[in-house]
Amino acid sequence: MSLSVVHSRALAGLDAPPVLVEVHLANGLPAFNIVGLPDTEVKESRDRVRAAILTSGFEFPAKKVTVNLAPADLPKESGRFDLPIAIGVLAASGQIDASRLAHYELAGELGLTGALRPVRGALAMVWQAKQAGRAFILPPDSATEAAWVSEATVHPADSLAAVCAHLNGLVSLPVQQRGEGGAELKYPDLADVKGQGTARLALELAAAGGHSLLLVGPPGTGKSMLAARLPGILPPLAEHEALESAAIRSLSHGGVNADTLAVRPFRSPHHSASAVALVGGGSDPRPGEISLAHHGVLFLDELPEFDRKVLEVLREPLESGEIHISRASRQAVFPARFQLVAAMNPCPCGYHGHPAKRCRCSFEQIQRYRGKISGPLLDRIDLTIEVPSLSPSELDAGVAGESSERVRARVLAARERQLARQGKANYLLSGRELDEVAAIEAQAREMLVQIAEKLGLSARSYHRLLRVSRTVADMEDSPSVQREHVMQAVPFRRAMQDCDS
Repeated sequence: MSLSVVHSRALAGLDAPPVLVEVHLANGLPAFNIVGLPDTEVKESRDRVRAAILTSGFEFPAKKVTVNLAPADLPKESGRFDLPIAIGVLAASGQIDASRLAHYELAGELGLTGALRPVRGALAMVWQAKQAGRAFILPPDSATEAAWVSEATVHPADSLAAVCAHLNGLVSLPVQQRGEGGAELKYPDLADVKGQGTARLALELAAAGGHSLLLVGPPGTGKSMLAARLPGILPPLAEHEALESAAIRSLSHGGVNADTLAVRPFRSPHHSASAVALVGGGSDPRPGEISLAHHGVLFLDELPEFDRKVLEVLREPLESGEIHISRASRQAVFPARFQLVAAMNPCPCGYHGHPAKRCRCSFEQIQRYRGKISGPLLDRIDLTIEVPSLSPSELDAGVAGESSERVRARVLAARERQLARQGKANYLLSGRELDEVAAIEAQAREMLVQIAEKLGLSARSYHRLLRVSRTVADMEDSPSVQREHVMQAVPFRRAMQDCDS
C-alpha cells in the first residue's frame, strides 16, 4: 500500500482539533516533503523520523515521501507529529498493519534512537479523542497525565518499536490506569493569622461567594499571608474543574500528576510581569497567569506597582471568564474563571494612617499612587478591606483564630445553599438572576437603593453589592436578604470608594 492515514491532534488554545496525517509514497528520486502549514519544529521531524525508523530496525523507503497534515489551513506546531508521521511512513511502505490505524490516535516526539518523549496538551487531546471514540497512544509521561480523563483508553509506549509491535499484533501495549489520587491536600492554615478579625471575615465571604477581594494596609500586616490561605477554605474542585485546570497546566509546561490534580491553583506573578505574561500570547498562543489560575486564585501583590496597561487586561476576563488572544495567523480562547485577590499599600511609603510610623507622602503622591488603579478595575472588585497594623503587644496577646478546617465547613455550607437555590455560586449571578433568586426584602432593597445613590455606585457596583449581600445572608442561613445583611456588606464597598477617592 502506497498511501496511509493516521489520526492525530493539534492544539488551538484549549481545543485539540483533529489532524489527518496522510503519507504517500511515489516512484522517483528519494525525497521527504511535509505540507499542510507545518512550522519549523514539524519540518525538522523529517530527520528525526528517518533516524528513528532506521535505528528501530525498519527500512526507510527509497521513494518520494509526501506527508500532508490536514486540514491545510490549521497551523501545526511542536514535535507531537513525529510519531504519527513515522507510523504513516511504515504503514504506507507495508511494514506495519495499516488496517488498525483507524482505531487509534497518536502523538509523541521521537528521539533518534526511536524513544518517545512527552508532549504538551495530552489531557486536551485525549479528551477530544474520547469524544471521537478512539484510543490514544502516547509517551509514558504524557499517558500518565492523560489517564485522568475518565472512560478514555490510553496506551503508553516508550518507543517507536513498541508502537509498531502493538499495531502488528505482536506485543500489545498496556492500558494506562488512572492514578489513585495524591496525598491529603495541605494548604497554609488560617489559624496562623492572629487578630485581623475583619480581614478574616472578608476572606470567608470571598470564599463563600467566589468574590474578588482587595486588601489595603501597611507593610507587614499579613495581606499576603491572608491571600495564601484562601485556597485552603475554598470548596474542593469538582472533577471537571480539576481536569480543566490540569489541561491548561499541561498546555503550558506539562507535569500534571495525582498530587497536583486536585489542588486549587494559586498564581502570584511578580509586579514586573508583562501583559502577555498575564493574559497569554505568543506566535503560538500559550496560556498566561490568569488562565493558569482557572478555578483558582490569582494573587496580585503590590497592585499599583503593576503597569496600568497590564492591569487593564484583567477587565474582560473578570466579566466573561475567558480570554481571547488574536494574532495575525492564530486565534485562541483560554478559560480564565479565576478569583482575584489583590494587595496594596495605602501610599507609596506604605505608612499612611499607621498608628506609630509617620507617612512621608504628600496628598498628591498618594492620589497619584492610588490613581494607578483605574476606576473600571476597582468597580469589578467585590470586596475591599483595610488590614490594620498590629503592635507587638497586640500580636503577643492575640489568640490564634479559627482553623481553615472550621472556616471551610461554613464556606461549604454556604456554597451548598447557593447550588441548591440557583445552581451556581453567587458571583456568577446575572442582574436578572439576582432579581429572581436573591429574595431581597422590600426594606433591604430600599436601603440598598438609597446607599447606591448616596455612594454614586454604578449599575455594576450595585449588582456586586447585591451579590455580596446575598452571600452574607447565605453565611447566616437566611432564605432572604434582610437589612442587616446589606449593612454588613456596605462597608466593603464603602472602603473601595474611599480607596478610589
